[in-house]
Amino acid sequence: MLSNPVVSREEWLEARRALLATEKEETRLRDKIRAERLKLPWVKVDKTYTFDTPAGKKTLADLFDGRSQLMIYHFMFGPDWEAGCPGCSFLSDHIDGTLAHLNHHDVTYVTVSRAPLDKIEAYKKRMGWKFPWVSSFGSDFNFDYHVSFTREELESGKVFYNFRDISGDQANDELPGMSAFIRDEAGNVYHTYSDYARGGEEILTTLMILDRAPKGRNETSTLSFVKRHDEYEEPSPAHSCCA
Repeated sequence: MLSNPVVSREEWLEARRALLATEKEETRLRDKIRAERLKLPWVKVDKTYTFDTPAGKKTLADLFDGRSQLMIYHFMFGPDWEAGCPGCSFLSDHIDGTLAHLNHHDVTYVTVSRAPLDKIEAYKKRMGWKFPWVSSFGSDFNFDYHVSFTREELESGKVFYNFRDISGDQANDELPGMSAFIRDEAGNVYHTYSDYARGGEEILTTLMILDRAPKGRNETSTLSFVKRHDEYEEPSPAHSCCA
């Protein structure tokens, strides 16, 4: 059923122009945030982190793969999980097409999870993904970047996530995020940025399209509609005009 008023083209145009003014404010604010993000101070990474990869053990510096910038997506996939998080899987469906562009722009993108490498490889094959995905199993990396939590932390009643303490019952043993690093000519690595929770929504093209669709995201809670892409029911048959 229609829930919005139906008006003339002239009335619609007036309403659309009013919204455009707000959208331009949002664009200018987004530009301001991006500029401030680039001015953030850096933290030198002195700790040695080792990751399991299909090519053997690699350090954080190795993950740059010869480039100066590294983006790491913290994918929720714990050591005892049977499959990766549906929400993280949804985000990861958007990545493969960006890799050539990122690499050409001196950026390496790597996904990191605490699941053992054999579980990661099996799930990656199931999903049909190509992006680099490594295991931090046995490393402090996920804990130091506040996306994995011990049972003791969860039972203590609070954990540190998204730059603040949150209640333990709001958390899980794994939570999502993205972190950025840069390497200088001397080989030193610096942590430059992280975001968590809904901070990564801007890279989710599907959400940006849905935000412009008549029903929007049409969700009962954040990403309530999302399933792994091989778990959706078969789509309805195409209309004859599109077959």
